[in-house]
Amino acid sequence: MITSTSNTRIRQLMQWNQKAKARREDKVFIVEGTKMFLEAPQSWIREVYLAESFYEKMPEAAAGKLDRCSYEVVKDSIFQKISDTQTPQGILSVLKQPEYVLSDLGLMRQSGHPLVIVIENIQDPGNLGTIIRTAEAAGATGVVMSPDTVDVYNPKTIRATMGSIYRVPFLYVDSLSDAIRHLKRNSIQIYAAHLKGDRSYHELNFTKGTAFLIGNEGNGLKEETAALANSYVKIPMEGRVESLNAAIASAVLMYEAHRQRLG
Repeated sequence: MITSTSNTRIRQLMQWNQKAKARREDKVFIVEGTKMFLEAPQSWIREVYLAESFYEKMPEAAAGKLDRCSYEVVKDSIFQKISDTQTPQGILSVLKQPEYVLSDLGLMRQSGHPLVIVIENIQDPGNLGTIIRTAEAAGATGVVMSPDTVDVYNPKTIRATMGSIYRVPFLYVDSLSDAIRHLKRNSIQIYAAHLKGDRSYHELNFTKGTAFLIGNEGNGLKEETAALANSYVKIPMEGRVESLNAAIASAVLMYEAHRQRLG
């Protein structure tokens, strides 16, 4: 049992939890909780850490999967130090970061009618995680992110995905403009969620290859990014509301595409 915060592994876990650079360098990320452990692809799991109290009263499903994993038991007070939550569930997993390419996101011409979310400079981890979770629920084929978007492996982002991080392909690109041009070359229509949109989302056809551009929470899309869209799309507002949260706007658009595709 690990009983000290001076333990090398404990110090490493704390660094991975706190620093995106450390996660990038080691190509790992951390998930917490029984659900996230059980849903994690077996091939992604590198290490598992259990609080002593969890180990003593372990759920049967977790025990079965742990038979195929390398794990360490940690004193409860030490587990509290490596957890990113106020009330830890007692199980923490270190996973390898997946690597995707554009073809994994269904973005090539031969992939049928992809539904893609293209994110520019989203900064709130909860927003990004919610967008990824909604993308899975609405049947989106992938998420493309600008390099200045918040770290997808931020613990808050991971929690907000509720497991969708395992099932929705995502990709950071060096140049969002180049990625959008690539989508257009593959017959994907680009729609920018924009306050200057002159057509409401329910007036447009999203049954073919579709990509929605979603901008920063406070500033929206950069002008040069929005200019690459085939069309601006607006979400009608009642009352004195001027805009919606980025994750909510994404959900409205994705579910309209989902509705249309169901026929």
